[in-house]
Amino acid sequence: MNRRAKWEIRGFFILWLLFLFFRAHDPFSFLVLNTFLGYIPIEISFHLGRKRSAWLFWPMVIIWLLFYPNAPYLLTDLFHLSLLQPYAVSGLLRVTPHIWIYFTYLITSALFCAFLGFWSLNFVSQSISERLARGNNIVRLFVVLTLTFLSSVGVYIGRFLRIHTIYLFLNPEQFIRPLMNMWTNDLWIFVILMTFIQLFCYWILHLIMTAQKPTTI
Repeated sequence: MNRRAKWEIRGFFILWLLFLFFRAHDPFSFLVLNTFLGYIPIEISFHLGRKRSAWLFWPMVIIWLLFYPNAPYLLTDLFHLSLLQPYAVSGLLRVTPHIWIYFTYLITSALFCAFLGFWSLNFVSQSISERLARGNNIVRLFVVLTLTFLSSVGVYIGRFLRIHTIYLFLNPEQFIRPLMNMWTNDLWIFVILMTFIQLFCYWILHLIMTAQKPTTI
């Protein structure tokens, strides 16, 4: 991604976060924090690349991985639309502007963080595979699958255990027991489904990025 695109993304993020701060009220004020957390791995990925030394590259990858689940996490925030009671007594969707305004807020934050998050997944996996195996496609696929699986577990932790990434830094010992006891059948079903959703979106993004590359005859 070129420098201009990065600054366009940063500019939109700042303006959008300010807009949400003043316009997204309860029960949707959570969007400000969730959008901020979802953007962090995107910004971190902007600073990863081949020129980074190993002692700086790998700690940045770990930090990126700790925050990355916050990006696809915003897709699950769409369930909060139920708080607006979008269905009328007739069973049809209501056309009330208030509902669709908050739908726009949610979908904009979700798409912004999720798809740029998938871009960062693509870039980070490429950077890792180049360092480990000179860009070997099989190694890169394994890296993508591993990172996606771990991020799905992270989404589960955030959504159902209500443990944000920041909490893990501030008071990690408080969450050791919940993390040890969370490995149930429900977790595995959720993780499998969330991994599928992420891989599907990643595949679509990969097809779009590949289609833009010039082909030789």
